[in-house]
Amino acid sequence: MAPPPLDIDRIRERLLAGDRAALARAITLAESRRADHRAAARDLIDAVLPHTGSAVRVGITGVPGVGKSTTIDALGANLTGAGHKVAVLAVDPSSTRTGGSILGDKTRMARLAVDPNAFIRPSPSSGTLGGVAAKTRETMLLCEAAGFDVILVETVGVGQSETAVADLTDFFLVLMLPGAGDELQGIKKGILELADMIAVNKADDGEGERRANAAASEYRAALHILTPASATWTPPVVTISGLNNRRLDTLWEKIVDHREKLTATGEIARRRREQDVKWMWALVHERLHQRLVGSAEIRKATAQAEADVARGTHSPAAGAEAIATLIGL
Repeated sequence: MAPPPLDIDRIRERLLAGDRAALARAITLAESRRADHRAAARDLIDAVLPHTGSAVRVGITGVPGVGKSTTIDALGANLTGAGHKVAVLAVDPSSTRTGGSILGDKTRMARLAVDPNAFIRPSPSSGTLGGVAAKTRETMLLCEAAGFDVILVETVGVGQSETAVADLTDFFLVLMLPGAGDELQGIKKGILELADMIAVNKADDGEGERRANAAASEYRAALHILTPASATWTPPVVTISGLNNRRLDTLWEKIVDHREKLTATGEIARRRREQDVKWMWALVHERLHQRLVGSAEIRKATAQAEADVARGTHSPAAGAEAIATLIGL
């Protein structure tokens, strides 16, 4: 028995009214690999686009163990307590066997998980570049259409995920561990260049506070030798304790300050236009990838090309040419 046809107008109406079930349904459509679902999701996003764009979009990254989820849980609870509606898009590494999300952020954000003014959506990365889910941008727009005015995008903090998240958001927050020393030596220069703010977490009482302050000094010195991405904004370095909810109000004040300053100069609008162009090309690349994996005939031919290259009977260039020719490139 065929499933009932999708009523996009009804989903749109309920979504704009803030219906959480409609939001979840819309995101599921956006994440689906079915062609009819993808087409429906495109129509829905086009329909709600005029109701998006006003949220504060913050990317948050940091190495595993830095306390991202604990900090987001505390910060989000502060924001909902102040009257905001907060959506957390937590991009998890995917299971290589099932493609499913494996970190389970809802279990690590206990307060937000039960907060009626918060919405947590773990999104499996499914092998996309840098661990950022292919549909995170669409999910962000759908959350904005549903009335969420703060969007926090948490990434796994490995590989090239930092660059991908910076291309999704207005403000890029990098969480660091205290005790800079050896850790500072391992920081990629690119991370510091992307950061709109560095927050040294785990600045707890006593020794933790001392080590966090020492690390913050090291990071300030490192940032000092770099040219800021914006002439309007010099990335600050703060110390916080996500566990104890310490100085998270200061952290948020700086995010708001950044938004006000860069909105006044037009930089936020310019950055979003540039992000839209990158989004377009990401969708083009996705379509090409679907062509490669969506046809049994093409999958067979690409497997043959891989085997020929692995055996050394064809060069990588010849293999690439064979696949490109097959899909009409």
